[in-house]
Amino acid sequence: MEINGEQVNKTVTYAQLSLSGEVMKAIEKKGYVQATPVQAGAIPYFMEWRDVIAKAPTGTGKTFAFGIPMVEHIDSAAQEVQALVLAPTRELAVQIQEELRDLCEFKEGVRTVCLYGGAPIDKQINALKKRPQIVVATPGRLMDHMKRRTVRLDKVQTVVLDEADRMLDMGFVRDVTRILDQLKHRKNMGMFSATISREVMDISWVYQRDPVEITVRPVEESKPDITQYRIDLDGREKKLDTIAALITHGEYERAIAFCNTKNMTDRLAGLLKMRGISCEAIHGDIQQRIREKTLEKFKRGDIRVLVATDVAARGLDIDDVDAVFNYDVPDELENYTHRIGRTGRAKRHGVSYTFISTVTESIRMDDIVRNTRMEVQRLKYDEDGCLMLVDEA
Repeated sequence: MEINGEQVNKTVTYAQLSLSGEVMKAIEKKGYVQATPVQAGAIPYFMEWRDVIAKAPTGTGKTFAFGIPMVEHIDSAAQEVQALVLAPTRELAVQIQEELRDLCEFKEGVRTVCLYGGAPIDKQINALKKRPQIVVATPGRLMDHMKRRTVRLDKVQTVVLDEADRMLDMGFVRDVTRILDQLKHRKNMGMFSATISREVMDISWVYQRDPVEITVRPVEESKPDITQYRIDLDGREKKLDTIAALITHGEYERAIAFCNTKNMTDRLAGLLKMRGISCEAIHGDIQQRIREKTLEKFKRGDIRVLVATDVAARGLDIDDVDAVFNYDVPDELENYTHRIGRTGRAKRHGVSYTFISTVTESIRMDDIVRNTRMEVQRLKYDEDGCLMLVDEA
């Protein structure tokens, strides 16, 4: 980990971070002892009300890095919104709220609310009437509430942009800046991201004051334990047989398959169901209520395979995904990293498979390997129809 460009290598436990008894009790209930590097770096500065910009790989505990000091700073006796988290997708916003709720479990009187599009606004208005101190929101829906004057942000002290790169890439720059301009009494601001794009830096330059820069590189201690394979196939029609065989014979209890389009996501989910594999699809055209139910079923283990588009699966925080399948090679390098990052979390071993059936897919995968410098092993079928490693020496 680097803090302001200087290498810092030390192991930090939560007990060393001078946290309150209530928050420590919540952390201990989850079974956590050692803080991740991004948490060890960010929490002390956040507790001092410093601005932070943190770059860290997916699955390294960014939510607790800002969530723990955020909860510690809340005045439970006050009735105003004191902390705001902006997230790019509904799924990520819901998950952030769930983690913050866990941290607040033993802090009496601290309330959270989650505001996102695709859900009835009346219910959210009623939730806001209960005077939450923490708001987690997508920018568009928060702007809706601000226009309706159903939420007041003039007392917000802490604001966090989570997955800032994706949020700004998705065209939320104007909404984000309008929201930030309303926070007249802000004490500190955090920006957490897997990559630091020019747009992220632009926001930082305008709205942050002498931020502490924390960088957690995907070195061995923080890099997920994921074995990566590419499988070269003779044609696209072979993909279905291959994924069905791998899920069945690999005995994967919980897997995510990624497709590039909503149409292909629906098709693959239907085809896997026809093969007797419990499966559901999630993408942007599916109602939010149904998507949330699907994710809950997947977390409980009622569904074996989740077929998803990149946008729908962004920010999913499910620790025990056994395998990830790139049914389609992603169009963007960054999406490959986020996809495979769904497995190998919480120090578990994971595996990913990418199916290659065309020259275009092969070129795209070669680019991904070259630019990420990841070790991806090549598999192919032998004459007997068995998968074998290809010796590329």
